[in-house]
Amino acid sequence: MMLRALALLLALALPASAAEPEAVIRDWYRLVLELVRHTPTQSPPVASRAFAYVGIAIHEAQATGNPALLSLAGQLNDLTPVPARAPGVHDEAAVLQGALSVAVLALFDNTGPTGQRALKAMEARLTGQATEGLDPAVAERSLAHGRAVAEHILAWAASDGGAQVENLGFPLEWTLGGKPKDWVPTSTIPLQQAPLLPHWGGNRPFALASGSECALPPPPEYSEEPGTPFHDEAKEVYDTVAALTPEQEAIARFWSDDPMLSSAPPGHWIAIAMSVFAEHHTDAARQGEVLALLGIGLADAFIVCWSDKYIYDLIRPVSYIKRVIDPRFEAVLITPPFPEYPSGHSTQSGAAAVVLTHLFGEPFAFVDDTHAGDGLPGRTFGSFWEAAEEAGMSRLYGGIHFRSAIRHGLEQGRCVGEQVIALRTRA
Repeated sequence: MMLRALALLLALALPASAAEPEAVIRDWYRLVLELVRHTPTQSPPVASRAFAYVGIAIHEAQATGNPALLSLAGQLNDLTPVPARAPGVHDEAAVLQGALSVAVLALFDNTGPTGQRALKAMEARLTGQATEGLDPAVAERSLAHGRAVAEHILAWAASDGGAQVENLGFPLEWTLGGKPKDWVPTSTIPLQQAPLLPHWGGNRPFALASGSECALPPPPEYSEEPGTPFHDEAKEVYDTVAALTPEQEAIARFWSDDPMLSSAPPGHWIAIAMSVFAEHHTDAARQGEVLALLGIGLADAFIVCWSDKYIYDLIRPVSYIKRVIDPRFEAVLITPPFPEYPSGHSTQSGAAAVVLTHLFGEPFAFVDDTHAGDGLPGRTFGSFWEAAEEAGMSRLYGGIHFRSAIRHGLEQGRCVGEQVIALRTRA
């Protein structure tokens, strides 16, 4: 699988036909999805941040030349207007190429050697295609404008609190809570004896006022007594895993989206959007809107989710069940190295479902073939919410979340999504 994906990184940079604006977006996002898979710092929250800034750069670059589009400047926290276009004709594919080449190279500047080669090859290939046959002055003017927009976005990004990720996101020093309800490490890997990105909830959100917005009610009160709500939820996980059906296991693995083995949970929703674009021949302006709003929703979802995770610092099912119910219990999926409540899959999926339903309507049937390259068959959904709810439940089937974390995570995602779709992107 690793060799297949590494080969894909390089294959993406091979020569192809002359670029249209839609092709520039498509080809860069294909590469970005693979870079997330192969860049160790691109954990789900970090990947969501990258997707947000790339999507915003696309939308803002196009909004400067399309009177039907509205800038997000003044709507997103601390975002000031991007540079205006210089007088003269601009080519839209070249503008996008200028913006994406700068934004993606900066946001993935710490990817490995193969990724670096793919980035440079992609930049060279798409720059050649986007400017082929253009008047040199138009080509340079267009590329320069796209680059200026991306540089403006990146300067804004530098102050959000998430620009630097040290030690792969695990703090060098961390004191565990110590109470029976508190999170404890679920991995024997030394790095993961501290939890992932404990301060991510303090980052500057995009559309929300702060990471404490869309806050959740507390989970059920911790108890080890049978018949209490907390014990009942743990017993539900235990019983579900013990009697897991083939369909439930398939759902758990389809939505697992483990870092370094996939494009991470936010990448899964980006891949769904890209598939919709391809099937419905979505134009570049609409793609930019979708990728900006979806990226913002995913990124803000991880900020508020991570804020609550470290407020409640809740134990994972595998730790509780081994201690209280059955020491032989093993989850179906690998338990991620951070607190349980709420479910990140659920929060980000709820936000994605609200945004995509707002943009494409409901019902909206689609086939999710995100993992076709990994040998997992596609799954068919009648709506984005149907997919979001399945993504949430996949974590119970996998043995790594309690039901409350899933239910409340979807509610939190809905709250985030409602804030995002209030943004105005059309005149």
